[in-house]
Amino acid sequence: MQLLCITILIGILAGLVARWVTPRRGATGFLLAIMVGIAGALTAAFLGQLMRWYEPGQLAGFVGSVAGAVVVLAGYHVVARER
Repeated sequence: MQLLCITILIGILAGLVARWVTPRRGATGFLLAIMVGIAGALTAAFLGQLMRWYEPGQLAGFVGSVAGAVVVLAGYHVVARER
C-alpha cells in the first residue's frame, strides 16, 4: 500500500512535468495531467519490471515516470485529435 501511495505522488509530479514538456496541442487540464502522470508512473513501473530493469516491487524512478507520462499523454493527444 505504501508503494502505491509513493507511485501516486511521483505520478502527480510526473504528470505536471509531462504536461509542461509536451507541446500544447489540445486541452490538458490539471486533473487530466495528474491522471496521466499516475498512469505513466504505473506503466513505467510495470514495463520496467517486465523488462527486468526493476526488481519485483521496485518503483520506477522519477525520470522513468515522466517518460511514461509523456508517452501516455502523447497517446491521449492522438486519440483526442481523432475525435
